[in-house]
Amino acid sequence: MPISLVTGGAGFIGSHVAEVLIAQSHKVIVLDDLSGGSLMNVPSKAVFVKGSITDPVLLAQVFDKYKIDYIYHLAAYAAEGLSHFIKRFNYQNNLIGSVNLINEAVKHEIKCFVFTSSIAVYGGQTPPMTEEMNPQPEDPYGIAKFAVEQELKVSKEMFGLDYVIFRPHNVYGERQNISDKYRNVIGIFMNQLMKGESLSVFGDGGQTRAFSYVSDMALVIAAAVENKAMYGEVFNIGADDACSVKTLAELVMQVMGVHGKINHLEERNEVQHAFASHGKLCEIVGAYQQTPLRDGLMKMAEWAKSSNHLPSKKFELLEISKKLPPFWK
Repeated sequence: MPISLVTGGAGFIGSHVAEVLIAQSHKVIVLDDLSGGSLMNVPSKAVFVKGSITDPVLLAQVFDKYKIDYIYHLAAYAAEGLSHFIKRFNYQNNLIGSVNLINEAVKHEIKCFVFTSSIAVYGGQTPPMTEEMNPQPEDPYGIAKFAVEQELKVSKEMFGLDYVIFRPHNVYGERQNISDKYRNVIGIFMNQLMKGESLSVFGDGGQTRAFSYVSDMALVIAAAVENKAMYGEVFNIGADDACSVKTLAELVMQVMGVHGKINHLEERNEVQHAFASHGKLCEIVGAYQQTPLRDGLMKMAEWAKSSNHLPSKKFELLEISKKLPPFWK
């Protein structure tokens, strides 16, 4: 039985990947500090270890105790827009923590390191983004993700560490933290509607994204270690069809059954159009499941309305307040 470590396995995408791995007869070790996840998300058959990838001592203990074959690294603080204002926190959690994990992977000769990077590494280049493009991240979050990609590349060259890198984009679905006002626009919209608030849209809502249903992503990510043709490669993964934020707001109101209002806020510094080509991935794994946006939103809405959610809380570790959007203050 292969043993897989899933970092961030109490969180959103990580818990779904852990679930798929268990169904595929992996023994799963979930490592999570519960800063953004919940014990309720951890599959019952997984071994849970509370802790952070920023703790190298704890990581060494985990790797010494469990003979880990594969790493699925999904732990991150994925607030892309907020990353401008939490630079040190961003790099400590998303870069240095990842390096701690890579160190242990090298020392314990892990068979494959699966890393979820982000479409943010492309920055504001003209979509659709392709893997052949030269990454040009425009925020600290994207910079950290690309740095980890480069670290994996040199670790392969120096130490023979095999890896697979995925660049997902705008993933949504059940178990997303909809109480987090700094990230995940679909969750933010659903939470606002349930509280009777207007939907907050930056600018005119013409920004476009391709929104990707989490179960579709988890199936492909979990299976990556079984396909040696994927080793040492980078893959975009997500939905093909882009949607404007304004259209998304209308769709969310429909599936939630609430006729809300849109509150247009001042434009913020963000990439206006971001969606990717998935041709490279399809060449190797074939056409993978892509749940239509409305269908995925219906499933998420049903979950959101029937689940208990923590209240929204202010991020207390802001390092820079200059130019912080009023919505986040």
